Amino acid sequence: MPRRSLPCLALNWQAIPATVLNRGPIESLCIILYIYIQYRPKVWKHSALLLLIKPFLFNKLSLCVNIKICFIWSVRICFPQFAGDGVYGGSSHNHYQNPRLITFPRQHQHSSSNGLRRQKRDWVIPPINVPENSRGPFPQVLVRIQSDQDKEIEIRYSITGAGADQPPNDIYIIDPVTGKMSVTKPLDREERASYHLRAHAVDINGNQMEPPIDLYIYVIDMNDNRPEFKNQVYNGSVAEVSKPGTSVMQVTAFDADDSTTANGLVHYRILSQTPHIPIPNMFTINGATGEISTIASGIDREKVSQYAIIVQATDMEGSLNFGLSNTATALISITDINDNPPELDSKTFQGEVPENAVGVVVANLTVRDKDQPHTPNWNAVYRITGGDQMGHFAIRTDEITNDGRVVVVKPIDYERNNAFTLMVVVSNQAHLASGIPSSPSSSAAVAITVLDINEAPVFPSNPKIIRFEEGVPADTTLATFAALDPDQFSGQIHKLYDHYPRLSLSSFCLIGSPPATGTGTLQIYLIDVNDNVPVLVPQEALVCERSRHGYPVNITASDLDSEPNAGPYVFELPSYPSSARRNWTISRLNGNYAQLKLRIPYLEAGMYRVPILVSDSGNPPLSNTSVLKVKVCPCDENGDCTVIGAVTVAGLGTGAIITILICIIILLSMVLFFVVWVKRREKERQTKPLLIDPEDDVRDNILKYDEEGGGEEDQDYDLSQLQQPESLDHIMSKPAGVRRVDERPVILESQYPVRPTVPHPGDIGEFIIDGLRAADNDPTAPPYDSLLVFDYEGSGSTAGSVSSLGSSSSGEQDYDYLNDWGPRFKKLADLYGGGGED
Repeated sequence: MPRRSLPCLALNWQAIPATVLNRGPIESLCIILYIYIQYRPKVWKHSALLLLIKPFLFNKLSLCVNIKICFIWSVRICFPQFAGDGVYGGSSHNHYQNPRLITFPRQHQHSSSNGLRRQKRDWVIPPINVPENSRGPFPQVLVRIQSDQDKEIEIRYSITGAGADQPPNDIYIIDPVTGKMSVTKPLDREERASYHLRAHAVDINGNQMEPPIDLYIYVIDMNDNRPEFKNQVYNGSVAEVSKPGTSVMQVTAFDADDSTTANGLVHYRILSQTPHIPIPNMFTINGATGEISTIASGIDREKVSQYAIIVQATDMEGSLNFGLSNTATALISITDINDNPPELDSKTFQGEVPENAVGVVVANLTVRDKDQPHTPNWNAVYRITGGDQMGHFAIRTDEITNDGRVVVVKPIDYERNNAFTLMVVVSNQAHLASGIPSSPSSSAAVAITVLDINEAPVFPSNPKIIRFEEGVPADTTLATFAALDPDQFSGQIHKLYDHYPRLSLSSFCLIGSPPATGTGTLQIYLIDVNDNVPVLVPQEALVCERSRHGYPVNITASDLDSEPNAGPYVFELPSYPSSARRNWTISRLNGNYAQLKLRIPYLEAGMYRVPILVSDSGNPPLSNTSVLKVKVCPCDENGDCTVIGAVTVAGLGTGAIITILICIIILLSMVLFFVVWVKRREKERQTKPLLIDPEDDVRDNILKYDEEGGGEEDQDYDLSQLQQPESLDHIMSKPAGVRRVDERPVILESQYPVRPTVPHPGDIGEFIIDGLRAADNDPTAPPYDSLLVFDYEGSGSTAGSVSSLGSSSSGEQDYDYLNDWGPRFKKLADLYGGGGED
């Protein structure tokens, strides 16, 4: 490669960091090497190796000191002017008159002993660097592609790949004759950072003259994107009294520029803090990670509950002169800890309570706590530590005000305790935070005075129970019920009597201020005495006349007395009359039940009165003879009494039974005769002909004058059904059969009307019924009442008026045939026929 002259650019030393050393895409090392080559011409032949050095970021000014440049006020820095190096992106310097030349690689052929040839390329094509956001002018030439054979034959150049003939199309173009490849518009590295193209060389006939070469184009990043926070507002929290260095939260910003260069490196800083309590800089932020932490002590939620911090993110490693910035807000809430114990407003509290009162608030203990309300750090817990050995009091916390209310939970007797001094301690639900010098609780004394009231007299034994037997005579003293006054020298007990029927009770009152009444309960239990005889149950029974068919009768007793003067009972048959023990027998089932049954195999049907002696278990026992009415009747095989037997038992004789049966038969016969007579009259009424016209019937009848349809539901009808039809197609198409007589006959107007084919009935009723049946069975009939025409005679006569006929007396007309038409035409035959001559 021939040596080229290097145009030099004179730069002031103060401008070097801004235009050279702090630019990410500039290959600072190459600049230094070129400066070194300017003073060492012997190594210039190796300058091609500089293109293979990978670009890296050089923005440390101290490196210039090592090469002895820092002592020079101004220096001449020489840059190799190859198109596509991207030294100054976006300026007119990118449009070079002599673009960088890229030739197709040559192939060296080496012969071996076996006649094979090995091909080797000269070098690898270095990448092409193009800065983004270039201002043109466009198209901007990047490189020039050249083939070594263009001197011998005419070569055509082309490029393929994404950005050329593939999407995105037409970003890169090439002059097919000169081989100059250009970019047609500004590039955006954030959209696409690199392109891979292939260059082709063919002759005018399209034959490939060179193997395709790969072109790698890298878009050099420019600082054209600001850092963007993920959120505009970040929320974090930290506990109060936190130590310096406590992590609070982390904010994050993203820069779309190249993160391997200073363009994409974001640096964080805190711009402001609100409020400035206790100092303006309570927090710090890690410039690289964005983590916010405390830097000073003294965070107190009771003074400041929330801080607002404005955080700034700047690229170019935080350079305020060249970097782009963006801001976000971090809201830091101070969480509460229990660093303030509760404090009672006073060391002593006063209260008073009447004796025997329960649920009364004696005193109200007020407390102050600076922690966050309605949290365990604020909620107060009260305890009574002394002065209430009997547990008369309790302290309940008001959930709203956090005050303590001293309440009486057990009645207090003034005569025993007339004053109390309670020791009360208050603390929080949550334990006090460690490191707090204050005491975790506060204490106070509560002095309570008990007020004396006039108490009612009391009965030592209440209720008092006494027992005595029933039947005690009147004015008998049962017991003495004495009352005592709990108060000391406060009144006098007076006895008051309350009278009840059959029993006299007394109550007591205390004459005090105010008067009080005490009530005692006297429970009296009456002891039962055996003074009621047992009664047999049931009073009647039914038994079969033969003992083998029937069932025994279960009997028991009822006694008004209670145990032990009631059951068990003893059932016996008395010795008199003797028939009782001869015909009947009693067997005991248990203490309260026994069975009565026949002793003999057969007893004549009838009503029997069986005496039974019943005794209770009292001391002494009482007995009672009860009579059991037993009905003896004939029974069937199942042991049930028959109907005849039941009647017989009831006391009716055979004659009476026969008389009752005859009466029942006569009554049934009369009912049957009446039904037959009614049926016959109904049949005669239906078959008897109507002798007179119903309209001429003068008897009282229900006359049905008219029906006007179904009301509003029958108002929507078609009036065309009442008019003469204009078309007869629907009638002509009907099949043969019974025809409605209200239809217009199918005839032509010029012909004489035709009588209906239906034979005219003799009875007008049957004729109307037939017409109604024909109308009901017609599917074309309207669903409501219509005018029915029973005989249609045409709309006019084709013969004209009969008045046009003149009377003829010439005798040429023979009217003798009128005599053959019957008696109805006899008068006419006499006028015009031969009868007129007589």
